[in-house]
Amino acid sequence: MRKLKLTYFDFHGGRGEPARLAMFIGEIEFEDRRVPFSEWPAVKAETLFHALPVLKVDGKSVTQSNAINRYVGKLAGLYPSDSWQAALCDEVMDAVEDITHKIAATFTIEKDDEKRSARQALADGPLRFYLERLQTRLEQTGGEYFADNRLTVADLKVFVWIRHLRSGKLDYIPVDLSDRVAPLLVEHFERLNNHPKIAAYYKNR
Repeated sequence: MRKLKLTYFDFHGGRGEPARLAMFIGEIEFEDRRVPFSEWPAVKAETLFHALPVLKVDGKSVTQSNAINRYVGKLAGLYPSDSWQAALCDEVMDAVEDITHKIAATFTIEKDDEKRSARQALADGPLRFYLERLQTRLEQTGGEYFADNRLTVADLKVFVWIRHLRSGKLDYIPVDLSDRVAPLLVEHFERLNNHPKIAAYYKNR
């Protein structure tokens, strides 16, 4: 049996959360190492690209969130075996990663008025664009799942992103933006939020 250890920051959400969810849903045992932000400078030196998440499998490390998602997705039965469906799954995960980079760029803005302006531009432009396009892709794949007509790590990646957008934790990003722009994505979010395993995951934490 493989020994798995996932290292990511100590909060719900972000790039490490889809892998946590996938392994919980797939009932895969793993060590969930949660790093407090105060310990990040020391942990950073341990990582290959000075970034998290990092997955260790039998002591060997792999980085990059979507590579990790694909790996644990295969272990959990949450990644397509068909090449085309796998490509659709990857497309969605990479799209979420693209917009996540744009959001993350605003975290380093220190002046409040500049952050407000940047976040408002983000909401009116890139965020709206990605919400609309991901909704279009979901419609094209049947309206319920992004690939393979079933739950995959692509769905988990979008779920975690929408959860963050609606959380109110992003200053100057309207909490109802996804509801107004992409209601089908919100329906998708609610469906996953009510999934027995996902509900249990958050209830237990």
